Amino acid sequence: MNDSPDSSNLPADSPQCPDSGPATPATPARPEPVEAEIVPDPGPVAPPPAPDYDDHGVPSLDYVRDKIETRYATSLGAAELAQESEEARSIEEQEAERERAGKAKLDEIRRSMGR
Repeated sequence: MNDSPDSSNLPADSPQCPDSGPATPATPARPEPVEAEIVPDPGPVAPPPAPDYDDHGVPSLDYVRDKIETRYATSLGAAELAQESEEARSIEEQEAERERAGKAKLDEIRRSMGR
């Protein structure tokens, strides 16, 4: 005996029955028209000054200070990241080697001159 449900045992109006046909969709109700008063456009309005500027367009000292500090912090961070890269370490090693070679050559010239 098979204990699994069989679609032939289901009634014809069951939602699992493939022969029941498509359901009819409900028609959407139309919204009621809304009556409203038309307000005339007030015309061009001057935008308010930015919070960090005065009425003449001059930035405040705090705004300028914050902008300078932000740029300075960004440049410090970029320099720090650049130093940590492989290319930057390679360049630093090349500069150090050049510096050592220059000092060695200078010492050789001084010895040859008798100093």
